[in-house]
Amino acid sequence: MFDTHLKDKADTIDDAAFVCVDWGTTHCRLWVVAGDGQLLAERFGLSGMSRLKPSEYEAVLETELSELGVPPTIPAIICGMAGSAQGWHEAPYVDLPTPLTSIPHKCVSTSSGRRDIKILPGLAQRREASPDVIRGEETLLLGALLEKGISGTVCLPGTHSKWVEIENGIVSEFSTMMTGEIFALLANNSTLAHFISTTDADLSQTAAFARAVGEAMAAPQKVVRALFSVRSTPLLMGVEMASEMPARLSGLLIGLEIAGMSKAAGDRVTLISNGVLAQSYASAFKVAGLEFDLLEADEIARTGLYYAARAIWKDTVSSAVLTA
Repeated sequence: MFDTHLKDKADTIDDAAFVCVDWGTTHCRLWVVAGDGQLLAERFGLSGMSRLKPSEYEAVLETELSELGVPPTIPAIICGMAGSAQGWHEAPYVDLPTPLTSIPHKCVSTSSGRRDIKILPGLAQRREASPDVIRGEETLLLGALLEKGISGTVCLPGTHSKWVEIENGIVSEFSTMMTGEIFALLANNSTLAHFISTTDADLSQTAAFARAVGEAMAAPQKVVRALFSVRSTPLLMGVEMASEMPARLSGLLIGLEIAGMSKAAGDRVTLISNGVLAQSYASAFKVAGLEFDLLEADEIARTGLYYAARAIWKDTVSSAVLTA
């Protein structure tokens, strides 16, 4: 089930214009917004693509909206893995280069019989030397562009971190770094696992994290060797060193990621993230000497979905509702 939060008791679902949904692999974030973009209600849960069959998405969505009192006349805009081949309804990738503002117009409709539902497409980089895909992050980029006018290099940390180049509102290239997934694999399914206790704590505020980031930045070619020190250090230097190893592992991997992308980053990076992950990358950027602007990911995702909804339904939603 989702956690529910009503933004303001003075607001009511009667003011709803759009339902905005970020439907990922492991989670789902849902927002009900008014025509002017004001947040009316939000729900967060774990019913992501990995837990759903294509035939189950509609029932999950409608159950949650029914509990909130959102009538079927309110349309829904969805981004993320719900639009993958394994998701609810495939929204084919859009090839680079592409203007971010064109993405809403390339959405697809689901076969829902209850409400008007659109799913946004991801982006594809069809290059022989660097084939790559994005699904979900394109909506964060759209929100950040329209809200903050971002340009240049953008970093979106996650299980698969994305580094994106934007110029004049056009995505020209991007790279995926499997940093988060590699951390999880090493921490849970490798010879290092005995010395890594997974935690939601912010590891980046430790000296061990900063040292590891600096080490990886200075000699990225030695990181594969340095990773084994996560095991050998507490074995040989004392078991009390084990408490530093989660921060060391995180710092080595994030430092390696930044080392691989820092030349592309130039003078300043836009970091779109939230929570502990945002703090980890912010701390690592400081060690690396990279200037950055931090944007809150959940807020930017909602903004991107809202702007997409306005673009799609501007001719069907009354001008009195769209008062922004």
